[in-house]
Amino acid sequence: MAAADGIGGADYLKWAMTQINYILGDNNLHISYEIGFGGYFPHKPHHRGASCKPGWCAPENQNSPNQLNGALVGGPGQNDDYSDNRGDYVKNEVACDYNAGFQGACAGLYHFAINNQLPPSPPSKC
Repeated sequence: MAAADGIGGADYLKWAMTQINYILGDNNLHISYEIGFGGYFPHKPHHRGASCKPGWCAPENQNSPNQLNGALVGGPGQNDDYSDNRGDYVKNEVACDYNAGFQGACAGLYHFAINNQLPPSPPSKC
């Protein structure tokens, strides 16, 4: 959104696009960190609403009984490593702070896209 205020211009837009593309699967593991997006995404988020139903919670190694489509998990570690493991709450937590930022960044890119002001997508890193 800084680019909409004239800060950073196309360089900021391109950077924002690379970040969103990375989150959605343009990364070394080819995984989307947004649940339900693409063919390969997390199935074991650390989230009670996803992993439990009345009277029962899924074990750490079992897929969640409820899929949280659109939720963003914590993502990879410093070394670009990731394991879809509910017990690793750092990489698999679904929290409001980064989900809000993710949605805001997507909304900003959408704003530029519908106004035909989005630069060409950077080449894939994969």
